[in-house]
Amino acid sequence: MRIDASRGDGAVIRAPAVVFGRCDTWRAMYAAVQYAFNGDVSLAYQVIGDGPVDVLMVGGWVSNLDLQWDSPYVSKFLAGLAEGHRLIITDRRGNGLSERFQPSHISPIEKLTDDLIVVMYAAASERAVVLALHEGGLIGQLLAAAYPSRLLGLVLVESMAAVVRKPDLPWLPDPAVHKPSAIRSVWGQTHGPNDFVFPPSEDHWLNRMKRGTSTPAARAAEVELWRHTDTRAVLPVIRVPTVIIQDLDGSDLTDPANGRYLEEHIPDARLVEHHGGNQVWWYAPSETIIRELRQFTRSVAGHDPSLDRHLATVLFTDIVNSTAQAAELGDRVWQEIRQRHDSIIRGELARFRGHEIKTMGDGFLATFDGPARAVRCAQEITARVHELNIEIRAGIHIGEIEHDGNDITGIAVAIGARVGSLASPSEVLVSQTIKDLTAGAGLHFTDRGEHDLKGVPGPWRLYAARG
Repeated sequence: MRIDASRGDGAVIRAPAVVFGRCDTWRAMYAAVQYAFNGDVSLAYQVIGDGPVDVLMVGGWVSNLDLQWDSPYVSKFLAGLAEGHRLIITDRRGNGLSERFQPSHISPIEKLTDDLIVVMYAAASERAVVLALHEGGLIGQLLAAAYPSRLLGLVLVESMAAVVRKPDLPWLPDPAVHKPSAIRSVWGQTHGPNDFVFPPSEDHWLNRMKRGTSTPAARAAEVELWRHTDTRAVLPVIRVPTVIIQDLDGSDLTDPANGRYLEEHIPDARLVEHHGGNQVWWYAPSETIIRELRQFTRSVAGHDPSLDRHLATVLFTDIVNSTAQAAELGDRVWQEIRQRHDSIIRGELARFRGHEIKTMGDGFLATFDGPARAVRCAQEITARVHELNIEIRAGIHIGEIEHDGNDITGIAVAIGARVGSLASPSEVLVSQTIKDLTAGAGLHFTDRGEHDLKGVPGPWRLYAARG
């Protein structure tokens, strides 16, 4: 469903009028910065307003809970979002007032989704509408697919499924454009390479905001993370009510084709197109965003998402040549090896937050809420069982699963099993989707080419995880 929210006369909606003398009024809404902790990582957040519906805001490329209030435009935007809602704002890991990172320690997207659940818990929010802006939409998409029971709905503003060109995303910039080195050379000093138009009066504040978000090298490293992140396979798994707000005046990363692509691939998503003058969300687009958010929260207040279908990472393991080894060693010795094998796997599943679904012959089926954890767990298991003089093969995929009692079903389970069957001894073989969602996790992969998976349409590109 598509709505044209332009004025109808072709005119561009300009930035809303701001009475600078009222900035103190909006500042009065400023709430104390609080901290949630994911392990030893500090996550800064604020809670504004006391409406009946929680709204969790996932920011884009600039975020600082203190400095954002110095812009009357941002202050007015946040005040509008908080009206009638309980607005939760957070600086994501590595940005603003949250724990900063070294450029070599950038966090993968699954950790960023974990952080949001931690913030929700700290803010006593059981379920929320997630408002995800620009690159924050990539995090919001994965959160909605992986944790549908925690979301009332999803609002994506100027979002995308990838940030560099793909065969089916030809409007996105070439990978050679907007390289991280270009970001590093100008970040916090000039506007630098970006896709938005800004009022000249905001120049000084915007550069302060950029410096308050991250250092030049850290920002460049984060851009590199987004360049390798691809959520196309996640979109069909999003089952929560979704609204996509897209500026028709955008270009490059904010091209209107992004909104149409998301609408086509997220089930039952609603697209709202408007003329925002290619300005960042707290200027001209703010009126549309606030209006659509209010309408959306009223419509989803009673939504009860299915708890049985969600995004999960599926891991299959299997002992190589188990029948021949059992015959050679005898039942008693083989039984001892099997018991130690099972103990190793269960220990590593506990360590990496995996959930054992069942054992199957000489292997395991387990699920994880993050793909990087699944890969690291499989690598650890593969290494540790060598002490038993055995080898395993492992296959990993991520997709939608459905719970059937204590078991799981779904195409993702079938794909994971097929991937595992193609793995060589002591190899962890993963699908393209796993590789696309583990950027920044420090994992390395070797291309194993395209394969036909029995019973699954199309060729599948697989990768072997390297230590």
